[in-house]
Amino acid sequence: MNTIRDRGERGAAVLRRFSRSTTMTLLCVVLAGYLALGLASSGSFLEGPSVRTFLRYLATPVLIGLAQMVALCVGQLNLAVGALGGFTACLMGVLMADQGVPAGVAVAAGVLAATAIGLVTGLCIVATKINGFIVTLGTMTILQGAQYWLVGTRTVDGYSAGLKDLGRAAPLNVPLVFVTALAAAALLAAFLYRSTAGRRLLAAGGNPLAARLSGISTDRQIVLAHTLSGLLIGVAALTATASLPGVNRSVGGDWLLPSFAAPIIGGVALTGGSVAVLGTVLAAFVMRLIDAARAQFSLDPSWVNFLIGVVVLGTVVGGRIHQTRLEKRGGSRGRVPPAPPPSDARPTAVLPHPGGSG
Repeated sequence: MNTIRDRGERGAAVLRRFSRSTTMTLLCVVLAGYLALGLASSGSFLEGPSVRTFLRYLATPVLIGLAQMVALCVGQLNLAVGALGGFTACLMGVLMADQGVPAGVAVAAGVLAATAIGLVTGLCIVATKINGFIVTLGTMTILQGAQYWLVGTRTVDGYSAGLKDLGRAAPLNVPLVFVTALAAAALLAAFLYRSTAGRRLLAAGGNPLAARLSGISTDRQIVLAHTLSGLLIGVAALTATASLPGVNRSVGGDWLLPSFAAPIIGGVALTGGSVAVLGTVLAAFVMRLIDAARAQFSLDPSWVNFLIGVVVLGTVVGGRIHQTRLEKRGGSRGRVPPAPPPSDARPTAVLPHPGGSG
């Protein structure tokens, strides 16, 4: 009986924490925003074709947000998300259209190339001890040049019809590319929350010194994080290539801001040691709603980017203020009380030594 009661109390505590979490707030925003767009469009936004289009172009933002989240969880930044995704998408398209490589082989080569580039990036950061911001900035520049070298000013659209059919496939109005993004999110969550390697990754990001004292190599975790980030970017390039009518040098050019916005709005700390897979997915959903509202009401795209930037900046500043308050509160609770001041009173008599004579 007590066991059942304890489980009920633990479940109620979990629900209370969830109701006050960022994830719950984002879930409410998603539901309210989706219904509001449905009402504003007289119900057309809720119809099958609109749902398919909305979810099809949500897959890539989800994946690039998760890719950035993995880098952030070890206190790293990946500025090469868009450049790597664009290069990988163009590589897949060129292999299929220009070289006649089968779609399966081209996709596998692209995903492996993105993973390998993520691995090399992590190794460069560890070997040179240079901040990941600088290394990924250099990687971004190199990959942008490589992307232009692959496609130039043309658009590659003559690749596998089967891959394009995959991008259009949507049983029960749920696109397969969106299912792919959700499957990647589920596998990533299982890895981070359930596996020993995932827990080591979070430990290395949360407190590197304590992780090293516990025998966890922080260098290995940085390499692992960038490798996983590259893998997720490779999958994002796959969904983008399958969904778009063609690939060119502009693919990936607008991925950087959404890749940061999704995990930060979703509740991931820039200092590392935390992840929020569901929060990142929901935050990507919110940004996709903003983009859909822009298209529906013919809003200026620059205002949309301004709004997203303000939300990201406000989230970072708010999180920093909250963290500072917690640190001050914890410091005041754990402060050692001051020692009492020394007394000026002097002893009036000195006891004789037990063995001495008077």
